[in-house]
Amino acid sequence: MRAKEKLIEGILFLCALITIFTTIGIIWVLVSESFLFFREVSIIDFFTDSQWTPLFAQKHFGIMPLLSGTLLTTFVAILVALPLGLTIAVYLNEYAPGKFRKTVKPLLEILAAVPTVVYGFFALIVVTPFLQSFIPGLSGFNALSAGIVMGIMIIPFISSLSEDALYAVPKSLREAAYGMGSTRLQTSFKVLIPAASSGIVSSVILALSRAIGETMIVSIAAGQQPRLTLNPLVPIETVTAYIVQVSLGDVPHGSLEYRTIFAAGITLFVFTLILNNISFYVNRKYRQRYE
Repeated sequence: MRAKEKLIEGILFLCALITIFTTIGIIWVLVSESFLFFREVSIIDFFTDSQWTPLFAQKHFGIMPLLSGTLLTTFVAILVALPLGLTIAVYLNEYAPGKFRKTVKPLLEILAAVPTVVYGFFALIVVTPFLQSFIPGLSGFNALSAGIVMGIMIIPFISSLSEDALYAVPKSLREAAYGMGSTRLQTSFKVLIPAASSGIVSSVILALSRAIGETMIVSIAAGQQPRLTLNPLVPIETVTAYIVQVSLGDVPHGSLEYRTIFAAGITLFVFTLILNNISFYVNRKYRQRYE
């Protein structure tokens, strides 16, 4: 028995080491290649230049257009996903019958299993023409339709995790609210949501990280025109879409143009790392508040 336990412990430890070394390897590749890139391109210009044209004859290496496109589609996505996801979570937790909840929740989570390339073509072929029917100036490739479909894609991240957080709230809080004469709606939004706020905020930040790292939807539906804009009706390009464009193109390996994908990649990595740290901080802060 002791030998079996030691073997299982060793396997688990090995699995943990694999994940750690994989992460270290990814960071090493990004940092080493980005270092070579920033030896030739000023990091100040990288974050201040308003043009991104590394594949053009007149080269500019300002990451801001790609970041603005990424943040624009993510903002549209969270505007769609947050109210819908939170409403679904409250309904499933407080209003839906038990059998309905057990049936609908797994079906809702199927949205997360749909290939993102399907979402991309859905945005391009269905959502964009529908929006063009009442937004005449909408371009065929735009941030709005891509952001809306991204929002639909990340709804399960918010609804499922938020519902789990609401379900974990002690029943005594519900009973106390009902005992004070609160309605079900008041109990849901004034008692349960504040009590489950750490889990809800964590789910939103997880959904944000997923939206920021999305590739196929924005590559297909948002266009590939890097521009510094907050207008969701025009074509834009995100960091991930640019990485796909260069990776599948004819850019020579080892060239300065090729190393731009590592500079863009480490920028995206830092972005998501910051979001994850914020999620950890918020979760710990609210947990301490309600313990």
